[in-house]
Amino acid sequence: MDNRPIGVFDSGLGGLTVVKELMKELQNESIVYFGDTARIPYGTRSKETVTRFSAQCIRFLLSKDIKMVVIACNTASASSFDDLTAQFKLPIIGVIRPGAGAAVEATRNGRVGVIGTSATIRSKAYPIAIKEINPDIQVFDEACSLFVPIVEEGWSDTEIGRMVAERYLQNIKNQNVDTLVMGCTHYPLLEKTFAAIMGPEVKLINPAVNTVRQVRRMLEDNNMMNDSSKPASVSFYVSDIGQNFQAIGSKFLHQEVMAESINIENY
Repeated sequence: MDNRPIGVFDSGLGGLTVVKELMKELQNESIVYFGDTARIPYGTRSKETVTRFSAQCIRFLLSKDIKMVVIACNTASASSFDDLTAQFKLPIIGVIRPGAGAAVEATRNGRVGVIGTSATIRSKAYPIAIKEINPDIQVFDEACSLFVPIVEEGWSDTEIGRMVAERYLQNIKNQNVDTLVMGCTHYPLLEKTFAAIMGPEVKLINPAVNTVRQVRRMLEDNNMMNDSSKPASVSFYVSDIGQNFQAIGSKFLHQEVMAESINIENY
């Protein structure tokens, strides 16, 4: 058994969608979360920059004596996963393959939509992962760069969010997809808006759900589950403190989120 916490990082508050699933499914596991709020967004950055930022995030999490890392960022998972797993000698799980697997399981007509940041879409990580599982599935993807700042501003349930979503989703909707992968961990905070636009016949995939299932399997297979009788804890750290992270995070997780600011450049 291993009672050390699970480390989770993202470019901002979007990774809290993964934290929420971890808290629900692995209630004995403590979590250390880092949101790189000073350098958001990752989705418009180069692969080299995303890899460098991600390595700093992992080094910070390692300073908290974590037992594994969840890359709760589709951009980092898409562009930097192989580099990071080669660099760091601890279990690392990304969100791309779990999300792709969920989409393959969900589709009935073999037509899957994927929305994500520019970097995630440019990497073609989701189409590649989906077609490795089932090469017959057609994938239609769309870069949606404005969704991250909309979520970070707290505008998810606003007319602005709906108008932007209608514009971005129109092309994919026209392709008669029956499954839509929310290929950025910020996007599930817009799930109600997406559902209203795409309609009830389209299954929305939150990769966080399958990611946490993979975390459980890894912990169980490697005898790393927390067997402590002490209550699990969740700690939050950011690279730039701001009202939005704590306010939106508290509302989303249904508990008070108090984040400590750290200088990520020290790592």
